Order: sequence, then structure tokens, then C-alpha cells
Amino acid sequence: MTDSPIDHEIFMELKDATGEDFAAELVNTFLDEAPGMIDELKAAAGAADADRYRRAAHSIKSNANTFGAIALAERARKIELGDLPEAGDLTDATALETDLTIAAAALRSLIDV
Repeated sequence: MTDSPIDHEIFMELKDATGEDFAAELVNTFLDEAPGMIDELKAAAGAADADRYRRAAHSIKSNANTFGAIALAERARKIELGDLPEAGDLTDATALETDLTIAAAALRSLIDV
């Protein structure tokens, strides 16, 4: 087992299915949009909007799974299935941002080769 935040088999399947250039475009689009998804998660938590909170987590999870970003997807899944945090508690969102930063660096290294 590897310490990589990306499941290389899943990523290679995506690359094989879509082509190298399109896979890179998909990665870049996700990395451009993911911070907004996390902002949406934070806004939903601040508004105590559980449905919006879960939808934001679900979007992150689904996208992360597409690229094999396993730790990011797993944290988003736990957020999606968990309870809405107390007002002002950004612990989950902050951890998700950390996972995104790690996954983003790994994904960039895979599309820049």
C-alpha cells in the first residue's frame, strides 16, 4: 500500500478513459472549483442549512472519488453523513481544506508529467 493521497489505479483509469489532455483539464477544473465547494460548505454550516451542507460535502466527495483522491473523498463522505457542526465550528471544513491541499499537489504532479 502507498502513502499517496491519490489512488493511482483510479487516476490511470480516468486518464485511459478520457485521454491525458482531457484528464488534465478535468483535474484543473476540479482544483479551480473545489475551494468554492468548501466555501459553500462553510456558508451552509454558518446558515445552519443541513441539506446545503450535505450537498456541498457530497459534491466534493463525488469529485474526489473521480480522481482517486481517497483521503479527501473519505473526509467529505464523513461530513456528508455526519451532523451539522455547531455554529462557528469549522473543524471539518479546515480538515477538508488540508486534505484538498494535499490532494491538489499530488494531482498536479500527475498531470504535469
